[in-house]
Amino acid sequence: MTAGLAYHLADPNPKGLAMRRLALLAAPAFAMLALPGAALAHPKLLSANPAANTAVAKPTKLTLTFSEELVGPLSGIELVMTGMPGMANHAPMPIKGFKTAAAGKVLTVTLPRALPAGSYNLKWHAVAADQHRIEGQYAFTVR
Repeated sequence: MTAGLAYHLADPNPKGLAMRRLALLAAPAFAMLALPGAALAHPKLLSANPAANTAVAKPTKLTLTFSEELVGPLSGIELVMTGMPGMANHAPMPIKGFKTAAAGKVLTVTLPRALPAGSYNLKWHAVAADQHRIEGQYAFTVR
């Protein structure tokens, strides 16, 4: 062992020793922050049924699949009927009474009865492990 290295390791200076220990402890923490991880990813809507801009038969269930596992109590939807066949100037009508459940990456909305014919706007919000609320919306039609 060289004299310089031996002196460095046996440094009697308590302040220098404390700084080296702090650096050794802090290095793994900084490495974890620098690495992108799945826990820091925002959920993205991968697919939905009914899908955006489609016309479907009267659904009783809606499913949205995301890129990340969801935090169930913090994820959900708002569903609004924006148009009804044969009615001009239909005022937006919120749909109520549905149940929302998150299982893994899938958000399932169970409706109390089939949606009637009309146009709909679905606004979703999803929260994954990073706790950031991500929002989106799309429209579909029931025939």
